[in-house]
Amino acid sequence: MLTGKKILIAISGSIAAYKIILLTRLLVKAGATVKIVMTPSATQFVSPLVLSTLSKNPVLKEFMTEDSWANHVQLGRWADLMVVAPLSCNTLAKMASGICDNLVLAVYLSATCKVLCAPAMDADMWHHPSTQENISRIRAYGNQVLDVEAGELASGLVGEGRMAEPEVILNAIIANLRSTELKNKSILITAGPTQEAIDPVRFIANHSTGKMGVALAEAFYLRGATVTLIAGPGSVLPKFSEITIQSVVSAQQMYEAALEAFPKADIAVLAAAVADYTPVMAAPQKIKKKEATFPLKLQKTKDILKKLGELKTGQLLIGFALETSNALSNARQKLIDKNADFIVLNSMEDTGAGFGYDTNQVTVLGKDGTTTESSLDSKAAIADFILDTVLH
Repeated sequence: MLTGKKILIAISGSIAAYKIILLTRLLVKAGATVKIVMTPSATQFVSPLVLSTLSKNPVLKEFMTEDSWANHVQLGRWADLMVVAPLSCNTLAKMASGICDNLVLAVYLSATCKVLCAPAMDADMWHHPSTQENISRIRAYGNQVLDVEAGELASGLVGEGRMAEPEVILNAIIANLRSTELKNKSILITAGPTQEAIDPVRFIANHSTGKMGVALAEAFYLRGATVTLIAGPGSVLPKFSEITIQSVVSAQQMYEAALEAFPKADIAVLAAAVADYTPVMAAPQKIKKKEATFPLKLQKTKDILKKLGELKTGQLLIGFALETSNALSNARQKLIDKNADFIVLNSMEDTGAGFGYDTNQVTVLGKDGTTTESSLDSKAAIADFILDTVLH
């Protein structure tokens, strides 16, 4: 995910510095090369020895030691991204004013890469007008500042000022270093189930969790695209806040949302498990359990993939097919009938694939007659496999 990326973490004096231990581990596990610089006060909150062991690089704290000089200019040019975390109130004020009295500030002022900041301080300090003015100033300089979180603070108070959790910072780092392969491309994705109301408390649905659609949304986003995700009820949500989410409930709502978004899309991926039938009429009140049998009259829902196949004017259209028998022949027929460019086939006969799993196994059928099979892998890896297949 971050293989080959160079991350420079700058730690200032805050109790939240202990969270950088986990962040360092996550970054190294993701394949990044990590170097760390610290203010003198930061060393009182987290051990440089622990951080150097985890990062596999010396931790720098001073401009020079007895026999070497910490080249702050070189460090500022080495990194693909500089992460100031935690960003204390004191270091924030110095960054805003251009003060350079320690190695962290010298590296910051020399950095030619993007800078991501994760503030951490007590609630009253966070809300002070001077702090907010300093946040605005460093944002105006081009730095990205993560939102603080609310909760219990080191002072014992409860409020805003907690540093973002390591996983949140990791996702922000990944987002900052995403590819530009699909820059300026607009992607429409549908995901998850739909719910077709029988009465105010009951509905027809399926076991879809939306995991595959979300994995695709994240994969497209990480390649630089602008992504809109139309998500059915109960779907898992993507990690990246920049992905636009439109929540829907019924097949009709998903149909209307997809039709509205499709003209602006370059690529549409219909991964949702849309109900094929919906009740002709939903009861206005809860249906009481009285009769031994209960007839339920259903009607077909509108076919989103087929409609988009009729409307497409150059978009790449990708549908999904979940089959329990005659999988390949049914998927090929669907490819033709819906005027899609690709069909991604899921077979319920494949162990570890289908609804609810974190893994999947697919076959991608192209309108040119190609058939490309994946192995069983994580849904994130399968999303990349699908993108590689349909884009190249």
